Amino acid sequence: MNYTLTFTFGLLVIAAFAGYRRSNLPKNIWLLFLAQPLAMCAAPMVVLCGGLLGAKIAPTPELATLPLALMILGTAGGVIPASMLMKNIGRKNGTITGFSIAIVGALIASYAAVHALFWLLILGTVLLGFCMAFVAQLRFAALDSLADPKLNPKAISVLMTSGLFAAMLGPEIAVSAADLIDSPYGFAGSFFILSILFFIAIIIVSRLDPMQPAQQESHQGARDLSVIIKQPIFLIALASSAIGYMIMSYVMTASPLSMHEFHQYDLDSVKWVIQSHIIAMYLPSLISAVLLKHIGLNRLMMIGAVLYSVVVIVAISGHTVMHFWWAMVLLGIGWNFLYTTGTLLLPESYHSNERFKVQAVNDFGVFFTQALASLSAGTILFSQGWDILIYITIPMILLMFMMSIWFYLIRKESNLS
Repeated sequence: MNYTLTFTFGLLVIAAFAGYRRSNLPKNIWLLFLAQPLAMCAAPMVVLCGGLLGAKIAPTPELATLPLALMILGTAGGVIPASMLMKNIGRKNGTITGFSIAIVGALIASYAAVHALFWLLILGTVLLGFCMAFVAQLRFAALDSLADPKLNPKAISVLMTSGLFAAMLGPEIAVSAADLIDSPYGFAGSFFILSILFFIAIIIVSRLDPMQPAQQESHQGARDLSVIIKQPIFLIALASSAIGYMIMSYVMTASPLSMHEFHQYDLDSVKWVIQSHIIAMYLPSLISAVLLKHIGLNRLMMIGAVLYSVVVIVAISGHTVMHFWWAMVLLGIGWNFLYTTGTLLLPESYHSNERFKVQAVNDFGVFFTQALASLSAGTILFSQGWDILIYITIPMILLMFMMSIWFYLIRKESNLS
């Protein structure tokens, strides 16, 4: 391990303690702030380790991105079980269960790296993906911890900011711990350290106070799901999160392979680009509450779509490290704006007694489309190349612009009425 890891982890603890002492947000928010980035390290680690290790031990190069793609598919498959489990046994116990599954997955992936077993690596990443469905529910746990719904933007901003620490910890552990355990192609130690991070996260989550929804439980009967999902506001919220995640995952999955396998850039360059991308995903959260106050959700969504358009222009302009860096940084910022919009817009579509089923349907849609994008990324990259892979995103970006215009018209009509 190196000093960067120690410094980053220490800074995370200090930030959580300072926030708890000086903020009007409850203790739960800061415990989630502390635990979430430890769990979120799984995603950047699989992006780096899964893709690069997969390229060495997969039966064919086209299957190199399968560990990441099936991790995301595991997330999609875990969304409904995670939501229902939390409904039945509570957010805290449900999260501990999910994190325990991740420990098993990380240890299996470590064993797979030692013995160069591709299909066992797949099993480990699927279990890690299943846990990510529980991690995704943490943002709803934060909302359930608030007494005043007006604090929702601030709480989501704080929670997403914690992703900055995952951006530093995940890739750093992936590279610095790669040879901690002897294995033919490295990365066994990376997955082993990941299992330790999940164990620490379980200890932190066990300190959470009981959670209640911010709003009073509705005395109205729960509406049929088909009625809820036909609402324009639900469709716009789902589109903002799903399209944002789909394009981000599609390009992010392919970029390390394109850099390392096609353009022969070293692992440190790849790590820097991925690390910068993940930082860009969460850094805007430091100012998102202020942005929302001044420009609103509609403009934030539109800016996200514009940034994705710029990603296309940059990515096809060249293949230097800086072209990859700028494309991935802009991709991260655009994702932040779209995902924040979708998260904050979703509660407008349901009553409090409908929240678990609507959250489950939303997250299933988000992660299922993300999985499809990741599954296709490797095949398209190896068969068509980087530029064609980028061009394919254009129709989805146009759809995002259409959803932004629809959202604007709905808000304009509600303000006039």
